[in-house]
Amino acid sequence: MTKSAPFWRAIVALAILAGTFALAYTQSAQLGLDLRGGTQIVMETQDTERVKADAESTDRALEVLRGRVDALGVSEPTITRSGERRIIVELPGVQDPEKAAETIGSTAQLTFHDVLSTDVAPESADQLTEGQQLLPDETGANLLLGPTLVDGDGLSDANAVIDQTNQWNVNVEFSGDGQSGWQQLVQQACSGTSTGRIAIVLDQEVISSPTVQADLCTSGGGGQTSITGNFGAAEAQDLAALIKGGALPVDVEIINQSTIGPTLGKAAIDASVKAAIIGIALTGLFIVVVYRLLGLMATLALASYALISYGLLVGIGSTLTLPGLAGFVLAIGLAIDANVLTFERAREEYVRRQGDGRALPVSVKTGFEKAWSAIIDSNVTTIIAAGLLFFFATGPVKGFGVTLAIGTIASMVSALVIARVLSEWAANRRFVQKRPKLSGVSSSGAVRRWLEERPPNLTKRSGTWLLVTVVVAAVALGGVVVRGLELGVEFTGGRLLEYSTAKTVDVDDAREALSDAGFPHAVVQESSSDGIEENLTVRVDKVTDEEADAITAAISEIGGETTVERDEQVTASLGKELRNKALWAFAIAIGAQMLYLAWRFRWTFALAAQISMVTVVLVVLGVFAWWGKQIDGVFLAAVLSIIGLEVNDTIVAFDRIREHRGENRKRPLREVVNDAITSTLPRTVNTGLGAIFILAALAFLGGDSLTDFAIALLLGLSLGMLSTVFTASALAIVLEERWPEDEAKKPKASDPYAHIDDGRSPKYRKPDDNGAVV
Repeated sequence: MTKSAPFWRAIVALAILAGTFALAYTQSAQLGLDLRGGTQIVMETQDTERVKADAESTDRALEVLRGRVDALGVSEPTITRSGERRIIVELPGVQDPEKAAETIGSTAQLTFHDVLSTDVAPESADQLTEGQQLLPDETGANLLLGPTLVDGDGLSDANAVIDQTNQWNVNVEFSGDGQSGWQQLVQQACSGTSTGRIAIVLDQEVISSPTVQADLCTSGGGGQTSITGNFGAAEAQDLAALIKGGALPVDVEIINQSTIGPTLGKAAIDASVKAAIIGIALTGLFIVVVYRLLGLMATLALASYALISYGLLVGIGSTLTLPGLAGFVLAIGLAIDANVLTFERAREEYVRRQGDGRALPVSVKTGFEKAWSAIIDSNVTTIIAAGLLFFFATGPVKGFGVTLAIGTIASMVSALVIARVLSEWAANRRFVQKRPKLSGVSSSGAVRRWLEERPPNLTKRSGTWLLVTVVVAAVALGGVVVRGLELGVEFTGGRLLEYSTAKTVDVDDAREALSDAGFPHAVVQESSSDGIEENLTVRVDKVTDEEADAITAAISEIGGETTVERDEQVTASLGKELRNKALWAFAIAIGAQMLYLAWRFRWTFALAAQISMVTVVLVVLGVFAWWGKQIDGVFLAAVLSIIGLEVNDTIVAFDRIREHRGENRKRPLREVVNDAITSTLPRTVNTGLGAIFILAALAFLGGDSLTDFAIALLLGLSLGMLSTVFTASALAIVLEERWPEDEAKKPKASDPYAHIDDGRSPKYRKPDDNGAVV
């Protein structure tokens, strides 16, 4: 390490802070619909007889939808393709999903046909040849229609006009293949081989079937026509808008539709801000009490972490969602982990160097350098989990993956660059060096002193700990089997409606009212989106908009003035797909982390870490099953966060085991593991407490969704700390004793800290008067 390294590190820190401040000051965060309110519609394109639903046809459909959305006049709409066949439309501020879906999602398959025969018997439908259709006309008489000769792709313009008889019509202009198809259709109708009528069909409904006039036969069709059909003004204008915007080249099916009221988003933001402020204050106070001056430096770095995270978020143009907001609040608590790990290392170094005039600054510097590998390994596993969320999840949960990755990167920069600059600067002050107790690392700390006075033998009963783990996991699985999982609508399909009412409504009264209205199987629960006011949520199987209106009316009868705060509907097929994606994400997370840990440690340690992590996830899942809590997308985000948290904790312990084994291979494995686990316990306890302050604030203030998220993480964090000590380490011992590493094939171990001037590495030791290295 060169002498100029601290100077350049300070320059880098200032540059990062200045850059992210500029981004945060000049740009605003893009809020997801769940925070600012609005309607989201997810559509999936379907194959037709003429067009295959693929990326190309879906992109053409997207452009058509863009024109329709622009016609709605919505401010800052978002229209994107997801995968090959999905289109996601977000309409901020739109609170009428029925109207939006009707206008945007209408397939508008406008086709023109020659009428081959009229008054056809319904049973003739079994004798149709290829391309023929049997549809009723405006009067109800069945028409036999020939193949489609013109469709929406051949239309260039349409306008609603009033004719001389004061009737609304739609004038249509043809272009390209549409002109030739129209002329061919007119020729067939005028040839005398058919009825002389042309049928205009919109979404399998004959809206007009006029007789071709003689002048049209004479002109050969031309490039335009007029659609009549007893339209009202609104009908004619809507039809003209659909045609002018373009007919969709493929059919679309709405598979997910959700509407969030603006009050819910505001409540979530307010609750999260309160939780963040309270959590940061408590975490900062705790760190300052434990680590004093260096704790204060870490708290300042924590503030810089918030700036860096927000700057990166707005810089890459990412959308902040409700789970994403929770991810940021969570990451604030976890950002302190690297500092705690570093300061505990510094405490160990200071004990070794007592009496040395430069003990404090050298110990702090060495603490940062020795904590580097554990910090990198633990953060890589978190980024793996965040990446899986981004690639496998959808909607708001995908946003959580983005913010988790951003938060992880920001925490590394905050801890390894900014906190180091501040801490080393403070440790190098003469005033502090003369008063080492002020630094916070000159003493062992209460937890470490207690462990030194009463050193526990945590590895003596490894088999017993594993048996306890199996029993706990079995009880948790029993909850899944006996009680089942209360899956949310995004996994099962159906419709969820959340209401705020003028009067307090008892849940049992609401169930009775809905049963009387024809919905006996509706699931009614109380909810609190802002953590204060109690709302009602109603979950039902797939229902029509009319049936949803009937549910709202039933609630209004007993609750007075009622507002729909949230309306979400998901098809069963999409729910199944999301469940499968969740399972795939979990499986791939295990596999990816397994490979990384096997590369960094050994397969025995990697397997022990993953089994420990799976046990924690199963127990959290079982607790939610016994409790009857809902398993939804936010819970999925919590589970994948637990994966990162638990593995992080285990990696810190395993990193120390690897270090201790390298120092003395002749010591019994159980002693090495016990010493390593014991030496990392102070870090585990202090980091856990720091995160618990944030999560507890989120649990009490975050409303139902964020409360369940925080509870799941509190369980995962607490169980993860126990699992690292009693499951991961015990299983690693059993596996290592059963399949020990072949020392003959193992390369000679090198000192991983040989480059660090820690007073122990031979490179930096000085000879005494007799020439011996001390």
